[in-house]
Order: sequence, then C-alpha cells, then structure tokens
Amino acid sequence: MNSTIARRRARLAAGFAAQAAAATSLAGEHTIAEMRWFPVREPVSGSRYTVLRVKTRSGLTGWGECAQVAALDAMALEKAWVGKPATLYAAIDRNSPLAGALDMALLDILGKACEAPIYRVLGGPTRHKVRAFTESAAPAFSAVGIALPQPASRNQGKAFQNQVQALIQQLPDDRDFVLSAHGSLTPGDAASVAQTVQSSHPLWFDEPCAVGNREVLRKISGETVTPLGFGRGIGDASSFLELLREGLVDVVRPDIARWGIFGARGIAVMAEAYYVAIAPHHDGGPVATAAALHLAASVPNFFIQHVPLPDDPRDREMRAAIVPGGLETPRDGFLQLPLGPGLGIDVNESALEKYHAA
Repeated sequence: MNSTIARRRARLAAGFAAQAAAATSLAGEHTIAEMRWFPVREPVSGSRYTVLRVKTRSGLTGWGECAQVAALDAMALEKAWVGKPATLYAAIDRNSPLAGALDMALLDILGKACEAPIYRVLGGPTRHKVRAFTESAAPAFSAVGIALPQPASRNQGKAFQNQVQALIQQLPDDRDFVLSAHGSLTPGDAASVAQTVQSSHPLWFDEPCAVGNREVLRKISGETVTPLGFGRGIGDASSFLELLREGLVDVVRPDIARWGIFGARGIAVMAEAYYVAIAPHHDGGPVATAAALHLAASVPNFFIQHVPLPDDPRDREMRAAIVPGGLETPRDGFLQLPLGPGLGIDVNESALEKYHAA
C-alpha cells in the first residue's frame, strides 16, 4: 500500500476514534435519571396540556410539552427511557402520543450540553425572527386566524358564503388571515368557500375538509387558487408524503406537540423538496411555543407560526408565569428567537404546581 495513503487512513481512523469516544462520553454523561409530568389547565379557557421535565445524571434539565396524557402512557415512557442517553432524540418512537414532549426535552438537554440554542445545534438560524399569527384580537400580530362558523347543515348555500365574506370584511385592510374550517365542511361547501375567499388572498385555507378522500382534495385544489393547508391531525409521515406527491397541499401543518422539533423538522425537509412551506399547528402552552420558534429557525421553508393566545387575561397571566420573559409577545408581528442554550427558556415549576390540572 502506498505510504501516503496509509498515513492518511491512519489519521482518519484516529479522528473517527476520537469523535466516537467523545460521543460515547457525552451519551454516558447525560443519561436520563428522572422524568416528571406536570398536567396543567388554563383557568378560563379550560385548555389543557402537559409539561415534561427530564433530568440527567449530569444535572441538566430538559423541558417539553404535549397534549393531555394518560398516566399509564407517562409511566410506560418513563420505564422505557430512564437509564438511556439523552442524546437519542432521533430514536424516539413517533407513534407515541408523548413523542413530541420527549423530543423537545432531549433536544433541550443536548443544547444545554453544547451550550447553544437548539436551532444552532440543528444547523440554523435560517432567520432571526419568526412571523406569528393568533385568533385573539392582538394588534401586535400582523396576521389573524379566522374560524369558520359551524355549518348548520350539510351543503350550505349562498347565505353561508355571505357569512364567510362578512367575517373577512371585519378585518383591517393591512391584516393577513388564515381561514380555518377544522375539517368540518362537505366537499361542495369546501370548494365553494375556497372560491369565495380566493379574491381576498388568505395566507391559506386550513383543513377545509377531512384529508382521507384524495379525490375530494383534488376537486378543491383543481377548482381554486386558494392555498390549502393540511396536517394538524396527521400522525404519520407517509400521509404527508402522499399529499405532497399529489400536489394537494400548499402548507404542511405538523402538530408541534405531537411531532416535537426534530420530528416536525423531518416533515419540513420532505416538504421543501416539493417547494411547500411549513406552518406548524400549535394549540398548547408556552413551552411548545419555544419549541416552535427553534423549529422555525432551523428550516428554510418556514412560513408563519400559530400562537394560541387565549382572550382572557387570566389565561395569559398563567402562560407568562410558566415561561416568563415575553416569549409570546410579538414586535411588529414577529416573535424573537430565544438566545439561551437549549430551548432558551426558564420554566417556573411553582406556576406548574399552581395551575395543576387534577
């Protein structure tokens, strides 16, 4: 063997060995020692979500969030993960309803171990602020979510279209909007509403109908130029891929509490190949908001982030108590990126105890 090639291989082997040793050391040092779940409830809206705390033997703490979970599911996750390295975020079972919270918590720990925000660990930032929208009447947001009225019966007529137009006309001229149907419309109504609103230029029409019937989605997308968003209830990547391959979605909306940061990032990467944007669905608490900001800063095809701010000030007070520091307060329609390591937030455990949901 050529001596130059041999020396090169020896240097490479030594480098790989050092990297492997460092990775093994990092994994062993940050083994999961404890997991605890904090179910909380907003006092007025009644919105419930669960905050996860993960502690390592090295003394680091990671935080995550998901929807309300059953105690048996939480116990099963704890049994499966205590004793494992916190660096194994890519090995999380995405079929678990707790996957999103664990994903956030493990990446929080990894970021703190690296002394960097999660979006830097994942190769960002791709942006330095994050555009956001909400359903509440908050003037600091430049975009708003509008929920369609619940149809009184199937196949609404012109009166329903007039009702939709009246909702849009109430908006200020400079306010963008997302129209949401929560999958409640029939195919005919969905197509009619899409045609009605296209001249008003919505950011997108969210979940006009159920995603199960591809023929229906082809009909809607073929009859209107209104962008369509789907994904808030999708729990498997293959369903996103089918929508993308068939050109039936303009904005993918993986649920941040279900998919977590790394999981939703995988959907974003898939969508980028089809020139489709991502606007993660989010209806939980402030820990998930922090996670969504890191996701937004780590992918190039991010569009806009929903922030589920409640109308009642007592609920907002609760969210600000759990994660202080103005995380969910926009400036000129944009949220600022957290700058600290990991998620970059300080979670107030006293507030989690105060708003504990029985």
